[in-house]
Amino acid sequence: MDLSKILTIAGKSGLFKVISQTSNGVIVESLTDGKKMPVFASHRSSSLEDISLFTLTEDKPLKEVLWEIYKKEDGKPAIDPKSDPAKLKSYFEEVVPDYDKDRVYTSHMKKVLTWYHILLENDLITEPETKEQEESKEKKEEEPQEREATSKPKEKTKPEEKKGKTQSGTSDKKTKKE
Repeated sequence: MDLSKILTIAGKSGLFKVISQTSNGVIVESLTDGKKMPVFASHRSSSLEDISLFTLTEDKPLKEVLWEIYKKEDGKPAIDPKSDPAKLKSYFEEVVPDYDKDRVYTSHMKKVLTWYHILLENDLITEPETKEQEESKEKKEEEPQEREATSKPKEKTKPEEKKGKTQSGTSDKKTKKE
């Protein structure tokens, strides 16, 4: 599950998919209604890839939390994010038993469940890759670059050998002024 191109933007509801980059920001498309809009550097936005949930040991990446919800629900929608806070807490205890009860608020739980539903509707939830899978994927991406580097190099001609022109583009031959 690649969440690096999925953004959450402060002050905007829902999630947004990065479509392209501009000189001073990015163009995003809403995953809920499909509307496109620019997001500038001044907007407070975060990639879902960078978000994690507080636990008692170490922070758990959001993609792992979403995958746990997906497994628990067998790929079906989870409980309603607007449920009673006690229900949300007991649900999160089932999904992430070691979440930090002091630092994870019900508002965080509501966001995670809302994001889960949006990603589920858009078929963007898949099993997260293990570190070994990520490393092998990175190696595969690097291999074509190495092949290109080891392929037959193009013959380079020296600037002075090009049709009597120097680097400045003027002719080698000196003209005599009479």
